[in-house]
Amino acid sequence: MLRYTLMRLGIFVGCFFAVWGLVYAGIVPKGLGDSNLLWVLLLALVVSAPISFVVLRGERDRASIQVVERVERTKANLEANRTMEDVADDAARAKS
Repeated sequence: MLRYTLMRLGIFVGCFFAVWGLVYAGIVPKGLGDSNLLWVLLLALVVSAPISFVVLRGERDRASIQVVERVERTKANLEANRTMEDVADDAARAKS
């Protein structure tokens, strides 16, 4: 999961510098007034999202498998704890 996040951040940073270079060169228009940095950030976000969606498809699938496995493991642990509590409760009731 950390690898996917870092790769996504890397794509965003690359897009940010690419957009910043295009704005600096005058190819892409500057923002209004002092909003140039915000304009570059938003444009880099819009550009990096579809790139990340396509390029990181395999890594995203691997990350989702890890998340699903972790959720299943947590569910199994909760069920085991619940079963242990039920057994202990049944034993205490049978003793009484």
